[in-house]
Amino acid sequence: MTRTLHKKAARVGTKASELSLAAPQVVAHRVARLLSAGAVPSANDQREFLRMGTEKVEAFAESWLAMSTQALQAQQQLMTSVLQTWCNPWAWAAGPVEPLQQLQTQAQHSMLSVIEQGVDPLHRRAVANAKRLSRGK
Repeated sequence: MTRTLHKKAARVGTKASELSLAAPQVVAHRVARLLSAGAVPSANDQREFLRMGTEKVEAFAESWLAMSTQALQAQQQLMTSVLQTWCNPWAWAAGPVEPLQQLQTQAQHSMLSVIEQGVDPLHRRAVANAKRLSRGK
C-alpha cells in the first residue's frame, strides 16, 4: 500500500471509530428522553423527536448520494486508466506487473473514497449530536 492509501485508510478508520462511539451515546440519550417524556411529551421533546427522524433520513440520503457520485467518478477514472493502459503498448514493455499494480492501487483509492464519502455525513451528524446532547439543558 502506498503512503496516501495508508493515510486515507487511517482517516476512514478514525471516522468509523468515532461514529461507533458517538452513535450509542446519542441512542442512549434519546431513548432515555423518550422514556422520561411519558404519554404527553413537552414541546422541546416533540422537536427533538421530530429532529431525530428527519436528520436520519437526511444523513442517509446525503450519504447514499455522495457514495453513488463518488462511485460513478471512480468508475469513469478506472475505465479511462484501463483504456489508456490497454491502448499504450509501451506500458506493457517491462511486463504486465507494473500497469496492473497501478490499476490495483487506483481501485483501492477509489473504494476508500467511496467509503469515506458515505461515512462523512453520518459521522458529522452523530458526533455533533453526541456533543449537543451531552451538554444537557
